[in-house]
Parts: sequence; C-alpha cells; structure tokens
Amino acid sequence: MAASLRCFLRSGKDAVSALQQRGFHRSSAAAVQVTVRDAINQAIDEEMTRDERVYLLGEEVAQYDGAYKVSRGLWKKYGDKRIMDTPISEMGFTGIAVGSAMAGLRPICEFMTFNFAMQAIDHIINSAAKTCYMSAGLQPVPIVFRGPNGAAMGVAAQHSQCFASWYAHCPGLKVVSPWSSEDAKGLLKAAVRDDNPVVVLENELLYGVSFEMSEESQSKDFVLPIGKAKVERQGSHITLVSFSRDVGNCMDAAAVLAKEGIDCEVINLRTIRPLDVECIQTSVMKTNHLVTVEGGWPQSGVGAEICAKIMEGPAFNYLDSPVTRVTGVDIPMPYAKILEEHTMPQIKDIIFAVKKTLNV
Repeated sequence: MAASLRCFLRSGKDAVSALQQRGFHRSSAAAVQVTVRDAINQAIDEEMTRDERVYLLGEEVAQYDGAYKVSRGLWKKYGDKRIMDTPISEMGFTGIAVGSAMAGLRPICEFMTFNFAMQAIDHIINSAAKTCYMSAGLQPVPIVFRGPNGAAMGVAAQHSQCFASWYAHCPGLKVVSPWSSEDAKGLLKAAVRDDNPVVVLENELLYGVSFEMSEESQSKDFVLPIGKAKVERQGSHITLVSFSRDVGNCMDAAAVLAKEGIDCEVINLRTIRPLDVECIQTSVMKTNHLVTVEGGWPQSGVGAEICAKIMEGPAFNYLDSPVTRVTGVDIPMPYAKILEEHTMPQIKDIIFAVKKTLNV
C-alpha cells in the first residue's frame, strides 16, 4: 500500500505544478507562503501541544512521517504513545479511535484515502455519529476523521470518490473540506476542539500547493468557525459556490470571465455540514444567478442540496434563471488520463455553465 501511494504522489507532481501556475501560489513581498501539507502539520502539532489528550493514529503516520508527509516530524517529537502506526485495518484502528474518544481522549484518525474509510463506515456512522444522540447527550465522541478525499491523478475508480455528500447526509457528523492553507489549519484546529465527530475532507492534489497565510492565521490560537463559508471573490453578476480543489477552478474561471465583462462572486463553502445557507442566499439575492461546482457525482450531491435550499428559501424569488450544477461525470473514475480529465470539472466547464446561466 505504501508503494502504491508513493506512486500516487509522484503522479500528482505535475498537477501540483499546474495548480501553482494557474494562480494557487499567490505571493507578495510581506506574505508568508505555506503549503497545505505544512498547515495541517502545524494544526496537529499545536493541538497536541495544547491538549495532551490529542493523539494521531493511522497507517504509516509515525516513523514514515505519513503517506503524504502530513505528519512529518511529529513522531520524533511526541513518540509512540501519541503518534501511532496501525495495521492495515481501517475497521480495527477506527474502532480503537472511537472507543478512546468515548473514554475521554481526542483522537485524530487518518485514512490514507477516504475510499478506504468504507471499511470503517460502521464505526464512523453507527458508533461515532449516533452515540451522543442515543445517550441523550451524556456520551460525547470528540474525534476527527481526516485524509484525502476525491480524485487525484491516475488512481482510478477505487481511489477517486468524493464522500462529501455521503457524510453530509448523516446527522451527528460535522463535515468540513478545506481549500487553502488557512482553511486547512483553521478548520482542523476547530475540528480537534469540537466535542462532536468531525470529518475533514482534504485533497491530495492540494497538499504540496502553497497559499498565502496571514499573520493572524499563523497564531496558535487561530481557529475557523465550523459552519461558516467565505466569499473568496466579490462579484455582482453571478454566484459560484464550491469547496475544496474546485474553489481554485472557480477562481480561475472567474478571472477568465472578468476579461469578458462577467463579474463572478466565488464562495468557498469550507463546511459541508452544517451548510452556510445564509451566505449563499445573501449572494444570490445580490447576483440573481447561481452555479454550483463539485467533483462528486450529480445525483444527491452537495450541489443538489444547495439547489433545494435556494428553492425553499427567500433567495428563490431573486433568481433570474435556473440554478446550474457543474459536477463530476456520473461514472466511476476512469484510469486513462484523457478520460479522467473529461470526468472531472474543468475551468472550461465552469465558464460554459456561467455563460449558459447568464444566456450570453
């Protein structure tokens, strides 16, 4: 498994370079550039220093420094008792993590990919998500499930599924999905401190990408509130709503459309559950048009939920055209690169959807 994941990392190098060329690596003289990988590492390190009940477990997270080097240096600093390598048994180590959370610890449970978390779905849903409710609030389960989610490059169907809508469907879970380094650090620290199970859906292709981090976000006290979206780009003609890697695609599409006189507002959801409906509604009431963008499949997706919320709320009366969804193609992910590219949302797909929605 380790060898195969190292192959995944090598296959993703070109993608990281392309992402940086397309504007993900934004620099300025006074800015601090931090990769998403290092931002997550900082968050774990700071929370483990802050609270001795926090520990990390997963496959190869200790001596190997993690399959994606997210836990680099932590084992040397905290030792075997708090950075724990586990056997290749998601069902086994997730059960251990959930039980330890019930006993008062605050575990961070890492999956090499959330596709493998399907082996542990009983513990995530039936044990972690439902216990607080079934105990009438007497038994909290403060646990974080984190790891890469969605498509990478050249890893085919069994490593490319987006689980955002799956976990967002389940009461008892909170679900966050970061885009930038600031997102990754602030949301993970909030997840560790939360007394509820939190699913943190990262993206493999973003780990090595650098983002600008403010002085505030470098603080050990920096935490982003779960349940609050961020307007990444102000606009007046149309609203683009997305999360994770596709926020970057929306930003790139907005830059292209701006040259044609189309002013897009881009919303980074950050949290999938609870969804910041108010932020989306406020934007739609300003722009009168909405496009949702996600890498997951269309049926029962995050975009479908957003459409329903807009239909049911006050923003519906402000719409001048139907909401348009941009999603992954409704098939398992192909292995061939040319097919894979046509399966995931591209910048051109977002531009086409915007022009279709605006009828231009």
